[in-house]
Amino acid sequence: MLANLRQSIADWIFRARFPEAAPVTLVQRRIFILPSKEGYVFALVLLVLLVASINYALSLGFLLTFLLAAMGSVAMLHTWRNLAHLKLRPGRCESVFAGDIAQFAVLVESPVRERYAVAFRRRDEDPVFADIAEREVATVPIPVKSTRRGRLKCGRVEIYTRYPVGLFHAWSYFDFGQTAIVYPRPDPSAGPPPMQSQSESGEGVPIPGEDDFHHLRDYRAGDPLRHVAWKALARGDQLLTKEFHATASGELWLDWNDARAADPEARLAFLAHWVIECERIGQRYGLRLPGSAIPPGRGEDHRARCLEALALHGEGPAP
Repeated sequence: MLANLRQSIADWIFRARFPEAAPVTLVQRRIFILPSKEGYVFALVLLVLLVASINYALSLGFLLTFLLAAMGSVAMLHTWRNLAHLKLRPGRCESVFAGDIAQFAVLVESPVRERYAVAFRRRDEDPVFADIAEREVATVPIPVKSTRRGRLKCGRVEIYTRYPVGLFHAWSYFDFGQTAIVYPRPDPSAGPPPMQSQSESGEGVPIPGEDDFHHLRDYRAGDPLRHVAWKALARGDQLLTKEFHATASGELWLDWNDARAADPEARLAFLAHWVIECERIGQRYGLRLPGSAIPPGRGEDHRARCLEALALHGEGPAP
């Protein structure tokens, strides 16, 4: 109940302040602090000790009560100081496939003193703890589960601590408006990409296949036995494997109309699989979607561009 009350108060306080520009410094007005469950129990014990000391006029009871109260006050100060003046900046977030966990990086810097057991969490999710060294920048990954393709928002993150003794809960919030691109999850049932060329280039590139013998290479565990060069082994040579190549056209277009699936999401999953396969075998490829086209290319940048186009197909511009 207390946690829900604290969350409701925080939602009202921070209702119109996000996203915000980086860097964010946790100054005094941004940090809130309340007793934890253990803190309320500690306060109740102090109250009982105080009542007993007054009732029985126990000098040592008064001494113990005020000593514990002073220790609790010092603990509250150190809990607040564990967050005070931390500087926060957004980091990078790599793109992921639907169903994977995106890691939103937050850069945390402590200008003075080390900080211990600083926690970061999104609402109703498990926290990530980190220790921040003095005058160093720590990278804290905030995991977010992706469920569908498109843009994934990190949302508001709570930073909190209960250091050093757990009697107080100090917290603040930040939201940099971080987003990540979630690619469609490739569907292996799409099979190999269609190898017909729709470009004017007649140049072919070698790809793994079963057509033509290419060369002998050293045997690797898992190679098919039918590809082992048994004759070479009989002559006393080392264990070798025959490698065959097929020839694909120099440029290949991956077309929306070629991905014959039941619904648009399944088509995008087929195209994502073909993009990855073309990149794996070194095939130059382009991508045609309704209303857009990406010219043929190859490489990590081209792969990311095609997968991003698939991820954002049918969505509007970035907010």
